[in-house]
Parts: sequence; structure tokens; C-alpha cells
Amino acid sequence: MNEPLRDTSGIEDTSTRHRILVATAEVLARSGQTKLSLSEVALQAGVSRPTLYRWFASKGELLDAFGVYERDLFDNGISKATAGLRGTEKLDAALRFIVDYQHSYSGVRLVDIEPEVVIAQLTKIIPVMRARLQKLLSGPNGAVKAATAIRVAISHYIVRSDDDDQFLAQLRHAAGLKPQG
Repeated sequence: MNEPLRDTSGIEDTSTRHRILVATAEVLARSGQTKLSLSEVALQAGVSRPTLYRWFASKGELLDAFGVYERDLFDNGISKATAGLRGTEKLDAALRFIVDYQHSYSGVRLVDIEPEVVIAQLTKIIPVMRARLQKLLSGPNGAVKAATAIRVAISHYIVRSDDDDQFLAQLRHAAGLKPQG
């Protein structure tokens, strides 16, 4: 059985692992998940194939780790954006973060390359995103507001249109926030 080599010192080489995950995002944006080549990821990360295999024994393992990496990026970003805020200020900061994150996210191109893969992944991501946003909403319609806002965000992610400048206003409306000045 071809098992990846593991560092037994207990010290994780996060810089190499991080470079591989960043490279994975870049290669996915160019090639998509189906055509993802571990050789191309290694080249993009500036590491050898054996080094890549030391960290990730297979394409599936790399993609699983990449999914966790993306969720961590999002979670850490939203935590920073909302730190020290409460109530509607915290909710508005979270919505602004969603817009900014989506505008800067390289995965937007992946929907153009492999829409079926993205849609399959969204079925897993939507409930998680909805639950996280619902924690910031109060009132009896919190679940509906969270679901609506996430559906608006997903719509903007999948379908490019002429109303991108209204994305934040649409999220605020869906979440029940008053229009900003």
C-alpha cells in the first residue's frame, strides 16, 4: 500500500502545506477538479511530487484538505470582520465580508469550468452557510432570512449579471437590515 510519509517529530510544516493548498486553488481555477493534476499542483507550489505526496497521498485527500482550507479561510475571515461587533453591526459586517470574499474568491471561475461539480458541492455548503448566518439573525423569521440571503449569495456566485453593484444591498434586504444611507 502506498502510504504517505508522515513527519514523526510532531512539528507540522505548515508553510509547505499552505503553499500546496494555495497552488491547488490556482490550478483548480485553471483546470477544474476533474482535470486537476497533482504534478501541476506540485509545480505551481514549487515542490517536488514526492513532497506533495508526503502531505497528500491522493487527489481525493488533497481535495478534502482543500475544502477544509477554504472553510477555514472563510470562517477566519468572517470572525475577523465581525470581531468586537454586536447586533446589526455584526450582521452587516458579516454580509459585507460575504460580498468581499466572493469578489476576491478564485473559485468563481470554477463554476464556469465545471458547473456540475460546483453545484454538487453547494448542496453540502448551503446548509452550513445558512446555519452560520442564522446565528447572527434574531426574531421569528431568522431561518427564512438566512436561507434567502444565502440563496442570493449563491445566485451571485453562479450567475454573473448586471446587478453586482447591488449584491450587498440585496443581502441586507434579505436579512432584514434597513438600507444604508
